[in-house]
Amino acid sequence: MSDTPQELRYASTHEWARLEDGVVTVGISDHAQSALGDVVYVELPEIGQPVAAQEEAAVVESVKAASDIYAPVGGSIVATNSILEEAPEIVNEDPYGDGWFFKIEPDDTAELDGLLDAEAYTEACEAEEH
Repeated sequence: MSDTPQELRYASTHEWARLEDGVVTVGISDHAQSALGDVVYVELPEIGQPVAAQEEAAVVESVKAASDIYAPVGGSIVATNSILEEAPEIVNEDPYGDGWFFKIEPDDTAELDGLLDAEAYTEACEAEEH
């Protein structure tokens, strides 16, 4: 099974969320980048853009498919990882580190409680594969 850091929360749509200093960093899981294959393009949201939980916020394109990236919590986009526009392959190389997509200042951090923990996310991925 792919790497699934314990400290993160996960959406069933394969985004991960990390809360630090009141801001939620969002990326896609190792499982998701592996399923996508080589990432060739990333479309990021605008800074200041409001997003609702489970709303499309970004797009990632690979050699296989294009996929929407959803906001795991509602709030405002406060940062984007513009490095991905020049080097989208970082999503494949470091999905939990330098491959993050955007940061949200959440309206309600309690929304994170509705996401999956690492164990539940891993079980959901395994069920998907069968």
